[in-house]
Amino acid sequence: MGWFRNRWDGSDDPSRYVVCIRRTEDGKPAGAGFVLGSDTVLTCAHVVNAALGRDLFDARTPGVDEVPVEVPDAETHGSRRYPARVAHWIPPRARAGGAVRAGSADWLGDLAVLRVDAPPGSLPPGPRQAAMTVGHKLNAWHGGGRASTVARLTVAALHGELAYLDGAPTGMAVGPGYSGSPLWCREEQAVVGLVVGHFLPVDGPATPVALGFQSLVRRSWAVPWQAVEAELRPLGVLDGVLPAPVDPDDPAFELLVEAIEDALPSPSGRGDCARRLARLCGVEPGSDVVPPSPEEVAGFVLTHPRALAALTGILRRDSPRAADRILAVGALSRTPRLLSAAEYTELRGLLRAITPAVLARFPEAVRAALPHLAARPGADTVDALLDHLEGLPGDGHATGDERRVPALLRVTEYVAALCPDTQRARLRLWADGVARRLGIERSALGERRFDAQEWARTARARAARVRVLVQVTKAGRGRHRLRIWCDEGTGPRQVSAGSVQSYTASEAAREVLRVLDSLTPSAEDERPPLVEVLVDRGGLNLPVDEWAARDPAELVPGVLGVEFPLVVHCPELLRRNGRFVSRWRTRWSRLDEGKALVVSEPADRDTLYSRLVNQLDTVRVSVDVPPGPPRDRIVQTCLALGIPVVMWDRREDGSSHSVRHMARVATRELPDGVHSYRANALNNPPEFPGRPVLAWADADRTVPRLHLSEPQEGP
Repeated sequence: MGWFRNRWDGSDDPSRYVVCIRRTEDGKPAGAGFVLGSDTVLTCAHVVNAALGRDLFDARTPGVDEVPVEVPDAETHGSRRYPARVAHWIPPRARAGGAVRAGSADWLGDLAVLRVDAPPGSLPPGPRQAAMTVGHKLNAWHGGGRASTVARLTVAALHGELAYLDGAPTGMAVGPGYSGSPLWCREEQAVVGLVVGHFLPVDGPATPVALGFQSLVRRSWAVPWQAVEAELRPLGVLDGVLPAPVDPDDPAFELLVEAIEDALPSPSGRGDCARRLARLCGVEPGSDVVPPSPEEVAGFVLTHPRALAALTGILRRDSPRAADRILAVGALSRTPRLLSAAEYTELRGLLRAITPAVLARFPEAVRAALPHLAARPGADTVDALLDHLEGLPGDGHATGDERRVPALLRVTEYVAALCPDTQRARLRLWADGVARRLGIERSALGERRFDAQEWARTARARAARVRVLVQVTKAGRGRHRLRIWCDEGTGPRQVSAGSVQSYTASEAAREVLRVLDSLTPSAEDERPPLVEVLVDRGGLNLPVDEWAARDPAELVPGVLGVEFPLVVHCPELLRRNGRFVSRWRTRWSRLDEGKALVVSEPADRDTLYSRLVNQLDTVRVSVDVPPGPPRDRIVQTCLALGIPVVMWDRREDGSSHSVRHMARVATRELPDGVHSYRANALNNPPEFPGRPVLAWADADRTVPRLHLSEPQEGP
């Protein structure tokens, strides 16, 4: 066990990994989950939805809503309840993509990673994980948390991302409340998957196959660990969850042992320091008398993610040179995190106290503080961004021996600049404390603070515009499916029931106008809401701006692009070319002073690529090329390379009147300029013969997670 001992050493009961997800309304169990890491729980997304009183298959990210989580307590052998928030959200999805319909027998996705607000050491270290195979003998537990609820199961079949389980003929059977439970394999001594559902016998066509009690009384289904890993590994969730044992031949280990020997040469001093370190990290010291060896201290620092920060915090005041040396050596290992447990807990508490409207701008602050940040998969939840930012190096603005300011501190300054005075002061005091522990000069942090203040000042001058996002997908000849979100400045919230129903163009226009009519006008912004149409690349020329309600009961035709500024956005092209996301963000940050390019002749893809790929000051491209595949290739290439604003004319005769007319309009004003042009075109077609299309990819505003089918390769 070593000198540093966690409270769970000596226990071999796998039920210690099981947690209870409780309903916010009445405190009853909504389902189960299991400990994935020192402050992390994995469960099913539908269990979180149930806990929050939402529809089970609601695909919307819960945001900052807190979920009550009950975890085992090693000292009392009872349990303790803590708040948790969703860090990563993978909603349930149908096998063919899209929303899960009521009555579906099974589905994909359905995972939620929760970050638990608990003192260090409150959760046991996560269990080992292994791939599931047919024939595995498994245990599962009810979310109520009692060990007596164990159900014995056998893996009957694996079918792609799903596993089908048969329960033992006697004992507890899997049923409501078992969703999210870990599946513990007795042979592997590891978790091999999560319980998702139980087949309930019904009398009628509610399931794809009519099955009775004899067939289904013991049949459940689950997500095998290999499918869980495929979903979570790209998000970085599994990195460092189970730190590997220290290799004695690792150069970082050898150098750290030497640094600790020099920093703490006295056994008594090393013992005092180690006991403080253990308490700060939530583990038990091995002895009140005998100190750990330098090797034991180094081994703990390289296996406990927050031990390095805690140790340097202990050493900073009396041994600043030793603290700097240990920080430098620790940087050679991938395990240590930037913040100590106390710093991390305090920061999360400060962020929880921020109003939802400001907290929703956290992703925007990240993009402003770190415009060259590389593409990062996964959601823009606060906890997911914190995880990512902790692993990033400094911002590169240091000179000489000056330590660089870590990316997380720079972002914190930008978030603080958006806050009221008291919250801003608290965040800045926190940042000052972390900077002191890291040995960063006050002037260096002050420079970033000034940058943040200037950004916030200009951001306030450009208040977030109300927008309605409409995902349009084809559903047969002349019909379309819609998913609609509203964003009043705090992030998209879905207002449509789903994407099952299909609409004609006229019906779709009525549905969008119905949503627009429901919005409360902003008292501070007189501009009409922006309609942002989300399409795949095959839908970029879809004439949504020309769709008209044509309701006989109404006095006006209700043309979408005439009544509201309407733009198109193709997230698919950025998703498929993620390496250009950082360039897209850089270009967007230069929108007001960036250059415009006019492409007036069909250009081959390679020529356009070489011309634009590194031209980060080109923020806008106008395509003055006749309709056809060459123009479509030009448009798609520009969007894939991260050009945030691309304009062309949909007119069939090859004229690009609207493109030339809009050349005089400032880039940021193009949505309103195109809106005005469309209104004039309806009133006076000879003077305004164009059919403008404006692709608009705002890097400061988030788009919802879309269920996109894989696109077909274009010509």
